[in-house]
Order: sequence, then structure tokens, then C-alpha cells
Amino acid sequence: MARETVYLVQGFRAGKGTRLTADTPVRYKSPESARRIAENLAPNRAGVVAFATSGDAELGEYDDEPVILFKAGRLPIQFDENQA
Repeated sequence: MARETVYLVQGFRAGKGTRLTADTPVRYKSPESARRIAENLAPNRAGVVAFATSGDAELGEYDDEPVILFKAGRLPIQFDENQA
């Protein structure tokens, strides 16, 4: 059971009112590629975030707080680094 770091890009589309609808998260091989894709996706989404998380895939256990690589637009509260 080895820990690994995964790099994900999650886009969000505007829903009804202030709601956001999440796109399927996409996994990338490096933080650079995740950040680049997120930057390119940002103009076409209500919000987008690229982040890294570490954990054990076999056990399905990952860190509670992701490391944000890039974010833009409106995002759910779990991606707000300023939350108390």
C-alpha cells in the first residue's frame, strides 16, 4: 500500500441560481499539465480548479485537504483557501 500523489482538474458549470454542476474530474500525470489544462479550461467554465491530493488508492484513503495548483471563477467552499 504505497501512497501516491494524483493531479486532478475539476471544472464547474453554472447551474440554476447560484448552483454549480461539477464536470467529471480528469487525472493528469504532472502538476504542470494539470495547471495548463485548468488555465485553458477557465474561460469556458463558471469555475475550474487544478489540485493535488496524496493517498493510498488501494484503500481509497486520500488527504482531506487538497493542494491547490490553480483556481479560477466560482468554486465550491471546499476549494476556498480562506475558509475558517
